[in-house]
Amino acid sequence: MATDTDGAAINGERVVARLRPHARALFWPSLLLIVGGGTLAYFSNVFPEEWQNVALVGVGGLLLALLWLIPLFRWLSTRYTVTTRRLVMRRGLFTRIRQEILHSRGYDVTLSRGALQSMFRSGDVIINAGLEQPLVLRDVPSADLVHDALHDLMERNMNPRGHAASAAGDETTAYGVR
Repeated sequence: MATDTDGAAINGERVVARLRPHARALFWPSLLLIVGGGTLAYFSNVFPEEWQNVALVGVGGLLLALLWLIPLFRWLSTRYTVTTRRLVMRRGLFTRIRQEILHSRGYDVTLSRGALQSMFRSGDVIINAGLEQPLVLRDVPSADLVHDALHDLMERNMNPRGHAASAAGDETTAYGVR
């Protein structure tokens, strides 16, 4: 069976959404990079000997780059993919973790958000499928939309014939007789 880049089957399974945590997580590291870069530039010529100035800028620049790159790579390494059949969560910088939940299995979806998350319309979507620990999609943008989409996909996969039968009418068929 053919698959796309995320491993989702092209025949019968479509990707509904690809999500990452809210980019707000990169605000403080980016601010630190800007302020730290300006501070390094200001103090780059404070020592009397040139090697000391070069060492200050080199070590400070390396430290600032690490303090910015580690959160960036951590943010980039977390992905949530919602398809018509399942929810896939991939995360991890050095150790990759992949978790999948089929919509047909049935689960409980809860939305949790703090004050800052409410301002940005993001939130934590908690999916409890009866496992030891619930699957948490942390700080997802448009959390209300994700919450509603997961409910709809689960309902469709739990009762796939229910939607077709309700469209046909309210007539009950028992043993081939109406």
